[in-house]
Amino acid sequence: MVNSALINPKSIVVVGGSNDISKPGGKILKNLIDNNFQGNLYVTNPKETLVQGIRSYPDPGKLPLVDLAVIAIAAKYVPRVVEELAEEKHTRAFIILSAGFSEESEEGKSLEAAIVATVNRVGGSLIGPNCIGVLTPNHASIFTEPIPKLNPNGIDFISGSGATAVFIMESAIPKGLTFNSVFSVGNSAQMGVEEVLQYFDETYDPEKSSRVKLLYIETVNNPKKLLKHASSLIRKGCRIAAIKAGSSEAGSRAASSHTGALASPDVAVDALFRKAGIVRCHGREDLIAIASVFMHPPLQGKNIAIITHAGGPAVMLTDALSNGGLKVPHIQSADAAELLQKLYPGSSVANPIDFLATGTAKQLGTIIDYADQKFEEIDGMVVIFGTPGLVKVFDAYNVLDEKMKTCNKPIYPVLPSILTAHAEVADFLSKGRINFPDEAILGDALCRVYHTAAPDAENTRLPEVDHEKIREIISKNNDGYLLPEAVAALLDAAGISRAGEAVTDTVEDAVKEASRLGFPVVMKVVGPVHKSDVGGVVLNVKKESGVRIEFERMIKIPETSAVLIQPMLSGTELFAGAKYEPKFGHMILCGLGGIFIEVLKDVSAFLSPLSMDEALKMIRSLKSYKIIQGVRGQKGINEQKFAEIIVSLSALVSAAPEIIELDLNPLLGNEKSVTAVDARIRIVK
Repeated sequence: MVNSALINPKSIVVVGGSNDISKPGGKILKNLIDNNFQGNLYVTNPKETLVQGIRSYPDPGKLPLVDLAVIAIAAKYVPRVVEELAEEKHTRAFIILSAGFSEESEEGKSLEAAIVATVNRVGGSLIGPNCIGVLTPNHASIFTEPIPKLNPNGIDFISGSGATAVFIMESAIPKGLTFNSVFSVGNSAQMGVEEVLQYFDETYDPEKSSRVKLLYIETVNNPKKLLKHASSLIRKGCRIAAIKAGSSEAGSRAASSHTGALASPDVAVDALFRKAGIVRCHGREDLIAIASVFMHPPLQGKNIAIITHAGGPAVMLTDALSNGGLKVPHIQSADAAELLQKLYPGSSVANPIDFLATGTAKQLGTIIDYADQKFEEIDGMVVIFGTPGLVKVFDAYNVLDEKMKTCNKPIYPVLPSILTAHAEVADFLSKGRINFPDEAILGDALCRVYHTAAPDAENTRLPEVDHEKIREIISKNNDGYLLPEAVAALLDAAGISRAGEAVTDTVEDAVKEASRLGFPVVMKVVGPVHKSDVGGVVLNVKKESGVRIEFERMIKIPETSAVLIQPMLSGTELFAGAKYEPKFGHMILCGLGGIFIEVLKDVSAFLSPLSMDEALKMIRSLKSYKIIQGVRGQKGINEQKFAEIIVSLSALVSAAPEIIELDLNPLLGNEKSVTAVDARIRIVK
């Protein structure tokens, strides 16, 4: 839906243009003029004949043909103006700054719908309403400040909030970040973040297009489109970071199962970003730090050399890197000893490499050369260099700039003296460099970028399941939780290993089935959702007499219709599940099982469909992964078998999208197998 009239118009009209630059219509016209729009520029204003030196027409009907209309008039007048321009002036792109639409009232929503209908009818593009505008290399149709320096290698930025876009640019520009384009989509009446990202994907040119995209999202309107185009761009070599606002606990919905309670919409956003390869951020400074890392060459390994003349920041950076999974390795070699001889007494090269407050620009260059050329264990460098204000540090920053041009390993500059060394930092930034004023924020950003996995293969191949059998079971059952027999049949059809079991509603059958399955057995009520909460689970029943006693007790528990009997198995309790989230589709979840899922809440989630590689990533991302590996002499769990069950769940919900919630809790895992012991499935047709 993004067209050339929006990106590169030959003519623009500002509807509601004004001589008063404190108003949006006046300021946007001034920005267009000041930023040298090269096409024909028009204004409509019934009260003026000349606005900021531009001819003003009394109404749109008097205009010549025009490509793009930027509209800053009262909401109630906008639909008529859009229709007139679209039908009579062949206008095919519209940026509506005006508020008073769907964000305010039902009447405004109707006005907005009428505008969208007109624009769609002529195959046009609409940005807004209720936005700050669009900034491209061809035109500055934006009414706010700052207007960032545009650079073909700068950032493409799409924001659902105009004010937030301004504040993010306010933070980014002083650090040296540049932009290639800015899109404020406002109400996203026709086009939102996803559609603009689609445009970037479909027009991507590896030689000319920006390789960094930043997103600020308040509502994910089309998760599948976002996933498709974000992952496509990242596969092409782009890097994407995004803020998704609205992630609090209050946004989670209550649900009747473990999976439902854990799988809030925000978990779905995390899963979406993870699958796409997007780095999720949680604030403006966070987003800017990630973007700044993106603008440097990527790390090829985990080992960082910290080069500094200030001990405190080096310690804080070491903590941030170590806590985030990167390493600050000890450096001890003949080359290190040689380097030490070139520095002042009292310096250290052990890493952090501390060359003291008296260290010189020449020494800084020497250290960087050793880290780049001789310290093979080092993959990247962070240089922390400030000043107490005794001398100017232009020479050190010039050395840093030159080394960043020639070194094979990435260098990340931390220049904390943004006031005392303002002139020197400004000179460094003028060379196209970026500054990280805070070393701990940099450390966190480096870790998260490094550990963000690339998108998985575009087409995920799921394991074969008995599709015909699955559809037969779903068709025969009504909405709600399935009976154990149907659950067992679905697991069998999906190839998921499960414990032997029997369901009985008489005490004599219970004794008979327990003997057949083999003592000891586990007994569970059929009916209540949370069995353990009502005393509906008994472990390690060893004799027929115990079966009789427990059956008579359990069958009296409210809502109980029968008792499930299984052999008593041993192993580590695991969990796997599936949850349908509107718009996003099914999420697959895994973690430790039993009561640990509620206590630890250590759950990994991925969007379905998912591959074996993604399933293994899920398992290995758990905080409890060391338990799965095996600790303190205990044997680990067969990760491959666990992953196979996770992927089989993905295949099952693909064959039966009516499954809304599915719990396998617990699964019992050991070094040889992983077996489903208890399962619960709810369907909605």
